[in-house]
Amino acid sequence: MQHTQGTIGRWQGAGLMATTLLGTGVFILPQITVELAETGALWAWLLLTLAIIPVTLVFGRLSSLYPHAGGPAHFIEKAFGSLAGRCIGLSFLLLIPIGSAAAILISYTFLSVMVDIPTSLELPIQLAMTLLILLLNLKGINVSAKLQFSLTLIIVAIVALMLVFSGTEIQQYTLASNLAAVKLDPVLAAVGIAFWSFLGVEAMSHLANDFKDPKKDMLAAMMLGTVLVGVIYIACTYLLLALPNHSTLGFVDIFDQLFGGYGAQVIGGLGIASGLATVNVYIAGASRLLHSFSLDRVLPAYFTRLNSHHVPVRALVAIIITMMIAISCTFIYSLDLEQLIIWTNGVFVIIYSATMLAALQLLKRKYIPLVLIGCLFFIAIAYSIGSGMLYAVVMQLFLLPILLWQQKRADRLLESGARPEGGAF
Repeated sequence: MQHTQGTIGRWQGAGLMATTLLGTGVFILPQITVELAETGALWAWLLLTLAIIPVTLVFGRLSSLYPHAGGPAHFIEKAFGSLAGRCIGLSFLLLIPIGSAAAILISYTFLSVMVDIPTSLELPIQLAMTLLILLLNLKGINVSAKLQFSLTLIIVAIVALMLVFSGTEIQQYTLASNLAAVKLDPVLAAVGIAFWSFLGVEAMSHLANDFKDPKKDMLAAMMLGTVLVGVIYIACTYLLLALPNHSTLGFVDIFDQLFGGYGAQVIGGLGIASGLATVNVYIAGASRLLHSFSLDRVLPAYFTRLNSHHVPVRALVAIIITMMIAISCTFIYSLDLEQLIIWTNGVFVIIYSATMLAALQLLKRKYIPLVLIGCLFFIAIAYSIGSGMLYAVVMQLFLLPILLWQQKRADRLLESGARPEGGAF
């Protein structure tokens, strides 16, 4: 990939990381986990936060040592060869339409809380959100980083204020006794859903070359964002358990209770902004990955063009189009949001697990304990997802034969003295 001087600093990177992780889930996922596990949801978030810290350390270290738009695909290729790297990279690209469709649906949920929208306008509005992501990305990730850092500060401030004001409202909430009575299976089910909240660690690795100094700032930005987000999710879950709420979005009720109204406007507005921010980072990372594959002749050279902001514009437009198709199919066939989340989480379990194994080859021995903790964590996540992992397995079985054929074709051309052409797909 063409290397250009990055523009993202440590604090902007932390803002990108935080809003990517908070993103679509900050005011929705805690409520889903409470519905699944009740007070056990707090255990789910605490365990998830503790488990994701070593994973973030490994990703941050890999990204700082091997900055590349390919992200996990690049790490895996360095460790296990081009076939494994391409399989993981293409898995990420094929996942983006489904994951982004789920994210847009969640963002739309916040909008529907603020405004009564007729059914006939649901799909056009969701597609308009996707076009807004296109416009944001065309200006480069630096603009988004500044906006998202400000958004992170606002979300942190709102959650902190809610916690402070809740002290006068919470009369008796026996947290210790409630936590002691939780059951393991509901907690694991909650973890399987909550894992969605930390999808974004790998997306940051695609943006390593957009940092001014990846070796100095990448790991620090990722760790700051991860720890902050874990604390916010735990705090949000506590508020849902301790304060009465009955609406589709419980935080609207809580905000109204604490501040006397405007919950739909504030929570809805923050939900839309953070949701779109998450999709924005994922699309930025995916477009750079597609551009990188195009440069490496895995995909057609058509996607190599950069605009004046060093954005791979053709790759970006192609991803946006596939997103719009996926959103349209989701609307037409009334696909379930939780199912989309589970499918997405399953594919990311494979991507993250493969990256952990690559880290065993690429990092020093002192990182082995962190890698092993990460591997155990992803085994537990796969168990909690259950049959939802079948989607990820089928995707790998689809990609591997195609990539093997492409590799054999390239080898034959090299043996015959011809130059392999890019883009076997």
